[in-house]
Parts: sequence; structure tokens; C-alpha cells
Amino acid sequence: MPRPILDENHIHPAIRTKVAGHQQAILREVMEAVRTNDVVVVGMAMNPFPKKARAALEQAGQPFEYLEYGSYLSRWRERNALKLWTGWPTFPMVFVKGTLVGGAGELKALIDSGELRRMLA
Repeated sequence: MPRPILDENHIHPAIRTKVAGHQQAILREVMEAVRTNDVVVVGMAMNPFPKKARAALEQAGQPFEYLEYGSYLSRWRERNALKLWTGWPTFPMVFVKGTLVGGAGELKALIDSGELRRMLA
């Protein structure tokens, strides 16, 4: 089932530019990292789950790019733009070969099942 996204026709023309440009710097940075790296972990300080994802990748011997955006008290607006873009509600956001695979728990399941290795082959 596709996730609902407000159709462009239902956004008033006077605000379309503002909507389209909202927090584009962080989105472009993450999209570029996802485009140029096999594995990308997007996280935030003070959250233990990005650390768990990185540790799982390190233990598996899998190189990755890590992007960190603020903490619970800072840069939440930028992180919110990432949540709106991906539809994923929490951090980390883990991308493999350009595909969002979830967070730390989903990544661990991919590693344990061997699917991560198959995705990267």
C-alpha cells in the first residue's frame, strides 16, 4: 500500500515554492550520501540506536557512511524533514544501495539473515 502524500494539486500555488524548498540542504546532503555510498546510517547524538546500528555494521565488517544531525535538543526541525521525506519515524535511518531498510533492529535482522550481504553483492 503506498503511503499517502498530499498531491501537488492540493497545495496552493502561492506556497508550492516554500513547500518544495523546506529544509532542502539536509535532504540534498543525505540524498548525495545515499547515492555515493553502499550503506548510510543517518542518526543523532544521545540516541543509543544509531550507535547500535553502527556497531552492528562494524561487527559485520561492513563499511558505511554516518551522518549525525543534532541531538534531542537541537536540529529537530531538520531531522523532521528527513522523517517527512522517508516516512520513517525514528533514528537511525539506514539505507542500503539507495533503499531505506529501517532502523537498527531491521538492520540487525538483515545482517543476521544474510540478506544485507546479498543486497550488497
